[in-house]
Amino acid sequence: FFGQFAKMNKFAEDSFGYFLSRTDAIASEISFGGHDSRRMSSNLQWVPVHKPELGFWQMKVKSVSVAGESIALCTDGDCVAIADTGTSLIGAPRPATQRLHWLLARKVPDDPAEIDCRTFPGPDLIFELEGGINITVGPEDYSRATAMRVLQTKTNSTQVICRASLLPVDGDEVLGPKAWILGEPVLRKYYTAYDWKRQQVGFALAKQPEIEAEPHQVHSVYDPPPPELPTPTQVVV
Repeated sequence: FFGQFAKMNKFAEDSFGYFLSRTDAIASEISFGGHDSRRMSSNLQWVPVHKPELGFWQMKVKSVSVAGESIALCTDGDCVAIADTGTSLIGAPRPATQRLHWLLARKVPDDPAEIDCRTFPGPDLIFELEGGINITVGPEDYSRATAMRVLQTKTNSTQVICRASLLPVDGDEVLGPKAWILGEPVLRKYYTAYDWKRQQVGFALAKQPEIEAEPHQVHSVYDPPPPELPTPTQVVV
């Protein structure tokens, strides 16, 4: 499809770039026929597409780690990851999600009444892709905004916990049991370019523009999140 689309429109390059904005005040963008260097704060690093005949922007994953601990499922270097603009979370193979949640969870001191967990410190989640390209996402990227307040009835004590927001991925015959999805949390941090002709995906740190530097807003925003800090949900154990 993209090859025919590129020929019909006489693109300078058989590629497209994708920028995902962090704020509703600035529209996200897709650029056909190349990439937009204005939305990049580093050079593109290219990763070859693995098994392009499957029709996915899929790459080999050499390892996945959190705070120096490698996820056991990928220690053999046979995991894969798909860059997917249509997935709102980071997708993790179901067998790895329990340990990953444990590693990314953080205890919050002082029992705050309100907190946005995306601003609370935490470890980095690092994907090492083929060619030694590291994709690093931090707590501001993978955290669910709302914390969880755990009330222990025996001790009458509470503990606020910040957690990651992950999508469990079940294996299938096409992708196999070790497939990750690099969804919106990754694509907000990294500008991505998709080279159809050379069958490769490029990653560069995204450059989020200043709001006042952009022209008058011409896009519409539906059901934006409330501006108030989230109140932790309570769980009784």
